[in-house]
Amino acid sequence: MFDYRTMIATNRFGLGARPGEAAAASNDPRGWLREQLEDPGASVLDARGLKPAHEALADWYEFQSARRVVQKEKQGDEDAVRKALAGLEKPREAFVRELLARTRFSVETPRSFRERLVRFWSNHFTVSTTQNSVVPIAGAFEREAIRPHVTGFFSELLIAAETHTAMLLYLDNARSVGPNSPGGRRRGRGLNENLAREILELHTVGVDGGYSQEDVTSFAKILTGWTVGGPREKNHSGRTWFDARRHEPGAHSVMGKKYAEAGAEQFLHVLRDLSLKPETARFVATKLARHFISDAPPKAAVERLARVYLDSAGNLKTVSAELVNLEEAWVEQPTKFKTPEEFQLSVYRGLDGTRVHARAMRDMYQSLGQAAFSAPSPQGWPDEESAWLGPVAVKKRLEWSQSIASRLNRRADPREFLAQAMGVSASERTRFMVAGADSMKQGLTLAMMSPEFQRR
Repeated sequence: MFDYRTMIATNRFGLGARPGEAAAASNDPRGWLREQLEDPGASVLDARGLKPAHEALADWYEFQSARRVVQKEKQGDEDAVRKALAGLEKPREAFVRELLARTRFSVETPRSFRERLVRFWSNHFTVSTTQNSVVPIAGAFEREAIRPHVTGFFSELLIAAETHTAMLLYLDNARSVGPNSPGGRRRGRGLNENLAREILELHTVGVDGGYSQEDVTSFAKILTGWTVGGPREKNHSGRTWFDARRHEPGAHSVMGKKYAEAGAEQFLHVLRDLSLKPETARFVATKLARHFISDAPPKAAVERLARVYLDSAGNLKTVSAELVNLEEAWVEQPTKFKTPEEFQLSVYRGLDGTRVHARAMRDMYQSLGQAAFSAPSPQGWPDEESAWLGPVAVKKRLEWSQSIASRLNRRADPREFLAQAMGVSASERTRFMVAGADSMKQGLTLAMMSPEFQRR
């Protein structure tokens, strides 16, 4: 039976053990994790059938334009509208393809530590389909801005995320215009501070990072000009670009440093400086420690991660490796309650995802209250037990577990699932109950709903 360190490596650092994965990690759990950090290709999912963000956004523009025309012509006849639009790419279709590819990759990858890092950073830099224009490009955002940079430098990840079309649309910077820019003076349009505020509060220094409202406003001025091409901007349609006509001219100060006029580069200069601030190091370290160690992470672990971050100039591979080194992350007692997404992925991985129908994967997120790329705010999904552990939430997990167990129709042995997914972390009581279950369905449900499996 696999020991505690093996199960910590596959469950706390990974997304749950697939059949045979615990055996692969058992000789050297820490080495198994570090090896994943050395393989940048391990984050790349198969993008066949998936479109880059600018193409998906162009399709969205075409669909919206066509729908307006058809709705005017058909005057409220929804059946006629649907028939008229049948040949066009629908935003939801692109989203579903992205979701299925992402879910399948997460279930099947043998490098689930790296995939957990992708999920962590994707949540850190949240974009949400609560903004309609983000629906067709949310998956592309993760593929293009997050996946390539999870073991690079934080500055590179920060720039990729903040300048992506999805982020510029989600946090309204695409519509922000400098009041004293040529576009601002002509159209009377103004500043939008959303992206500037969230970069400071949620992505870099944190809410207690020492910035002021004046810093937010000044930063927002620097951000003007960074926009997304609309359907009429043929050379830029669907793409991030810098429109100098919308950019607030002049020098602006952010957190005590004055940034000279530099066009598009002015924004990038600020991001690079923010990435190296001690406040950013501590903020990032705290979030990583909270995710991998406990809801109330040890102060010493946070300080150590922050020091490594600063010493390495924000090298995320080095920081992640140090996370693996921390003894606080290897305590035998499970310290984190799985989010709905973590729970469902760990079930599918433990059952070998090839047995799970694609439709079940598509629907899985909706059922437990954590729909993919649909966080209710820029803060992303919460990472604390209190957000996910409650009577209604547990009842939903039970119902979902029973549904999965029924679909498998005796194709999964609950005792084998228990051994592969939890090893020695499964208590004697849980093993006894699973072994004595009246049916495979009941046994599998008991294994999935056991306190040990619900935690990592």
